Amino acid sequence: MTDTVLPLQGVRVLALEQMQALPFATQLLGRLGAEVVKVEHPRSGDLGRGSLPTMPGPDGEPMGATFVRNNLGKRSVAIDFGTPAGRDLVLRLAPHFDVVCENFKSGSLAAKGLGFDDVAAVHQRVVYLSVSGFGNTTDTPYAGWPAYAAVAEAMSGLYDWKRHPDEPPVASPVGALGDIGTGLYGVIGVLAGLRQRDLTGQAQYVDVAMFDAMVSFADVVVNWWSMGMRPDPGAGLAMILDGFRADDGWFVVQVGREHEFARLAELVGEPGWVGDQRFATRTGWRSHIDDIRTAVNAWATGRTSVEACHALAGAGIAAGPVFSAPQVLADPHLAARHMLVELERPDGGDPVVVPGNPVKISSVPDGGPETPPPSLGADTQRVLADELGLGPDELAALRDAGVIR
Repeated sequence: MTDTVLPLQGVRVLALEQMQALPFATQLLGRLGAEVVKVEHPRSGDLGRGSLPTMPGPDGEPMGATFVRNNLGKRSVAIDFGTPAGRDLVLRLAPHFDVVCENFKSGSLAAKGLGFDDVAAVHQRVVYLSVSGFGNTTDTPYAGWPAYAAVAEAMSGLYDWKRHPDEPPVASPVGALGDIGTGLYGVIGVLAGLRQRDLTGQAQYVDVAMFDAMVSFADVVVNWWSMGMRPDPGAGLAMILDGFRADDGWFVVQVGREHEFARLAELVGEPGWVGDQRFATRTGWRSHIDDIRTAVNAWATGRTSVEACHALAGAGIAAGPVFSAPQVLADPHLAARHMLVELERPDGGDPVVVPGNPVKISSVPDGGPETPPPSLGADTQRVLADELGLGPDELAALRDAGVIR
């Protein structure tokens, strides 16, 4: 529908970004209607282009999975902003955009003359977003540390939360939580920054640290400790939060309240648990989890994991099947909510699937076509000509000097 108005329509984003945290955030802004122009190095490009596995890009060059799933709908401009001429191009572009954002190591962009103060000097209403491991606006003992998602996740306490004694921590247990979680805070910061800019007329600096974001996600770690709870590593929480077996695989059940435990006992044919002193407390549930597991597994025999969860849900008990990747791909809920986006491959292979947009808004069409990720520098000439008025000779000189691609 050509007359559809998207919520961020008219918002323009200039993104000096790489890998996942910020690219995820700007892709979400784009899905909500913003125009996103991505700035990459002319030779190496976004580091995510080199990740594995790969698919062929529009230009035939390999395009890594990290890049594929975080750069839908964007345009790519290849500028070496580490050079004086490249820095000048970015500063000239900045006033044409509402938002300028970056996710390089703390202080890196300021050292190149492209920090908040530099951009605000030429664009007094800019919303400038920095996403980094440890932030840019306060002193930190970790200044200068490079940080991927696993670093922030580890430092938040998440990896120690359920680690079994004498076993090493499991890094990245759920994919790039540190990237996606931080990216979401970045989106919130941009939306709030745009509102604050409109209220005050002043430039806004939004500074999001991955470490901060993961401490927020790992809220129970510091909160429970401060309230005197000392979880026994590897022993689990004082509740039923465990995996059980059905005929075709696993399902997870969460029971944290006494009335839920009574419902579970009735459902699996063990009503006597309610008056059994072994199960009189939540700690008792935990201590005798093997007995509970045996009964629940016996009850689930003859059922699929989905069937078991339907029965549990019918009894008011929270449960969910542990899906494999093929099951996720075939799930009817995800299909109905357009949460699986298929991208055609230039080589004719099977479509590549990436997650859709989980933000559903009543007046915004859902599940529309997504523009594939751009090849490196595909839009350099058009953007520099349209925004800065550069002619063919100027573009050729910059290209010959290695400043653009």
